[in-house]
Amino acid sequence: MRSFPAVPLTPVVAALAAGLSIALTSSAALAWSYAEAAKPYAGKTIRVLDEITPLQEVMKKLVPQFTTETGIKVEYELLNHFEVINKGQADMLSGRGYYDAIMLHSVQMGPMLAAGALSPIDGLVADKALANPALDTADLIEPVYGTLSKFGGKSYGYINWNYNQVYWARNDLLTHAGEKAAFKTKYGYELGPAKTMQQVLDIAEFFTRKSGQTLAGQPLKTDFYGIVHEGISGGTSLVSVWENMIRNFGGDLFDAQGAPSFDTPQVVQALTFWAKLWKYAPPGQAEYSLIDVPTVMGNGIAAQSIAWSDFVLGIDKPGASPLAGKFTYGPIPTVPEYKGKRSAAGEPSLLVIPKAAKNKEAVYLFLQWMVDKETQKKLIEAGNGGVPIRNSTYLLPQLTTGTYVPLYQAMKSTHEVAIAKPKSPKIFEIYDALGPIVQQVGLGKLTPEAAAKLGQTKLLEICKKCLL
Repeated sequence: MRSFPAVPLTPVVAALAAGLSIALTSSAALAWSYAEAAKPYAGKTIRVLDEITPLQEVMKKLVPQFTTETGIKVEYELLNHFEVINKGQADMLSGRGYYDAIMLHSVQMGPMLAAGALSPIDGLVADKALANPALDTADLIEPVYGTLSKFGGKSYGYINWNYNQVYWARNDLLTHAGEKAAFKTKYGYELGPAKTMQQVLDIAEFFTRKSGQTLAGQPLKTDFYGIVHEGISGGTSLVSVWENMIRNFGGDLFDAQGAPSFDTPQVVQALTFWAKLWKYAPPGQAEYSLIDVPTVMGNGIAAQSIAWSDFVLGIDKPGASPLAGKFTYGPIPTVPEYKGKRSAAGEPSLLVIPKAAKNKEAVYLFLQWMVDKETQKKLIEAGNGGVPIRNSTYLLPQLTTGTYVPLYQAMKSTHEVAIAKPKSPKIFEIYDALGPIVQQVGLGKLTPEAAAKLGQTKLLEICKKCLL
């Protein structure tokens, strides 16, 4: 066959060719729809297991819209934090395949990947009949999206719930003229939302008062505390100490090779700070879970906290707390002496497709629909706010205007640095080992130095190399 030399395109022809390519791509995007893609699966029923929080309760009200659009029926089951972990993992590990999609916290990814219980979505993404060309995954917030859903060159879903922690304080106290003057006299700087861990400690000390003393010009009928924090050994207390304190002091649970590193000076520094905070906390803090902390703040017996923002949204609203509208928020305070990358606690989650799922194509359409820009916009509108999984969501008027702007700015600060948990097959054993140790430091039953040494010993008993 005769060949012809390549002829370079003129700028005009090149521009026309590029325009044609864009037009064809845009045309394909416009032609695709959930309704059209779902035609082969209309009438099917998919089962989806998710966690019950204020966010998912709003999403549950939107799910029927997916059925109306596609004809695919959705059994959207919501369970509490511990039940969704236990029931979801049991279904995946048994290979039963009852659920077509299961919510996984990032901490669960390591064990489920090691067990081979998850189905990658790469083949579904490559199917042009199934994959929404306008999904715009580049808009999903990083680094949480990548660190959560991708491993070993494969993708396992999309970030659905971007749980994160923020600094939370009583703005009516921080702005009270008398308290501001007294604070500056004692500490030498202006009272305001804490920007550093030392400021958290100063504010905690300053506002801890006994019944009968004065707070903001009024006598106290009960004791008042400078800080409240989750303290139970089996919840997410360790997460906050690890990602908000240990990492901001320059330490970590593991080194770059995945080996335990709990006995470093930086970990001891962080645990020392943690122990000091407990002096200014309610006496029952060792029993407080992530649910109790917002309740305590809402009841008005503490000045500040570090809490999960989605639970904050359930408290700081009219009717939920007499203090609604009197709070303020900020980024997770840092340690200026540490010059490395700042850290903030998050627990992003995704809906994964179990390896044994029976309706993978149909549920993949649902997973895309959930993270679609339009669905996320409806979620924010229906809930009058929410927790973004997309960068573009932060531009919506519900997040850029009104009372809660400081809260969304604090969330955004966390989302700039929060990452998924490192993928460790034995992460739950690690939590079980370190959780009680961290709690005992707070209770004063272990010194930070002894705790760091004991924690390292226990980690080494569990794994020499802890990460996949």
